[in-house]
Amino acid sequence: MTTQPLREAVDVLARVGREAGLDEGAVRAEGMALAAAVLERATDAMAMAQAWGQTFGRPAVDYFEMVPRGRRYGSIPTTLLGTLLAESSPRAHGYAVALADVATAACTVPGADADSVGRAAVAARTQLAAAGVSGHSTADTPVHPPPTPDRGHGVHAPTPDRGRGLPQDPGALSQWSQELLHRAQEQGDRVRQMLGEMGRLGQAGGPGGQVPPYPPGTAYPDPAAGAPDPPATSPDQVVTQPPPEGTPEPEPQEPPEPERSVEELLAELDALIGLTRVKAEIHRQVAVLKMDARRQEAGLRVATLTRHLVFVGNPGTGKTTVARLVGGIYRALGLLSKGQLVEVDRSELVAGYLGQTAAKTAEVVKSALGGVLFIDEAYSLNGDQYGKEAIDTLVKEMEDHRDDLVVIVAGYPEPMAEFVSMNPGLESRFRTIIEFDDYSDDELVAIQRVLAERMDYDVAEEATERFREILAATPRGPSFGNGRFSRNLLEAAIGRHAWRLRDVDEPTVEDLRTLRREDFEDRDLVDTTVAPVAHADPAQDDVATQDDQPAEDDR
Repeated sequence: MTTQPLREAVDVLARVGREAGLDEGAVRAEGMALAAAVLERATDAMAMAQAWGQTFGRPAVDYFEMVPRGRRYGSIPTTLLGTLLAESSPRAHGYAVALADVATAACTVPGADADSVGRAAVAARTQLAAAGVSGHSTADTPVHPPPTPDRGHGVHAPTPDRGRGLPQDPGALSQWSQELLHRAQEQGDRVRQMLGEMGRLGQAGGPGGQVPPYPPGTAYPDPAAGAPDPPATSPDQVVTQPPPEGTPEPEPQEPPEPERSVEELLAELDALIGLTRVKAEIHRQVAVLKMDARRQEAGLRVATLTRHLVFVGNPGTGKTTVARLVGGIYRALGLLSKGQLVEVDRSELVAGYLGQTAAKTAEVVKSALGGVLFIDEAYSLNGDQYGKEAIDTLVKEMEDHRDDLVVIVAGYPEPMAEFVSMNPGLESRFRTIIEFDDYSDDELVAIQRVLAERMDYDVAEEATERFREILAATPRGPSFGNGRFSRNLLEAAIGRHAWRLRDVDEPTVEDLRTLRREDFEDRDLVDTTVAPVAHADPAQDDVATQDDQPAEDDR
């Protein structure tokens, strides 16, 4: 089986990113990281690393470095997509579609399995929903759209409503997963047909072809709280024929999304599952900032307050989701010009040699100007000269750009306290600490249901009972994944659901939508989701809410 579909999908992503004014190298890195995360829990990790490396002409060791970065994109928009959205770029929709195609194309790599399909489906929908995509636009789709396969009877040429139109069947995404798994057992030219099938995932919406209104995140909306008004999205672009050769391609004209008000963003915060103490603290911060603005308008003195924050808590507790909302709130208050979120960890700040780290850190800060720089496991910068160089550079950049940059550092409570106290420059800037509590079993069940609904799945009662049994048997320690744990089991169940129905010729809509107990039953499924949590990757905590989906974020 060839890996060419994945390579081609990343090539398309690079073209779309280049047309959007993004750095091509950064775009390719983002696509490769997303693909690595989709393939992460395949049975033979080394074989998967080698297949990934062969696809992109990279050493296999790079695969293991890329996985933690790409893992975030199962629950939050990628960094570059977030930048395009913050700038109201007309290319954001096309970039999201190209990212979804990369996620689905990763499933054609030899060794990809049912779990890979589940992760690909969730990651693809995460990117599409973040951009409000409900269809492809001509300007940003591949020059040669993939054909739509006719199951078992060759390939049909694309037509205006085939290979591009939205599936109206609410079970379309599940149908795609089944097709993919079935075809993944075959060889040769069938992979090309799979790519055509996968092209439909980038267009799959919920009932009636609609994409869920909320971008995924670790913090999930609380159904009992009442859903806030969803963010407005731009209308779909009309598919047209390409202009005659030599005619300059006009820039797509899409009205920018209206900026959301502080009240709308706070309503979204309040709708997240759990996070009671976090919500109260954010409301308090907003009240203080609003009062400061009024005092300034009245010509009164204002206390010098730092806007930088420390988020402490275990993985998967919604930190990334809340960080994104903070960026939007600060923008709505006029404290930031864009409000985008750029999430990084030590590996993205520290270079291989002294002297290079300062430049690398400064470049990361530059990408976050106007928004929020979110540093996960920030305490990993302690303890060596490379990390010290990154911290010193960060402190200087925070001072130089204090009027248009907010930095949020996150991690476990005790290491974070030590991190902040190690450097006077940090201690003076990080004075507000917000604590994120673990989720209860009921909250984790609610989070999984929210995620499933976004994917257009129903979780049967017996499946929920099985999930509760797994929760009861899972140790709760500092490395427990919280919202991410819910998402991981859901991803694996989606893959097993597709495998269970792979030979059903005419499944009903209920079959396509319903996750049953057996989809959560396999012991290997539980092992693959619990094991990674035991070595929690904070960069991925966004899994539970609106970022990981609202709870998704889990930082």
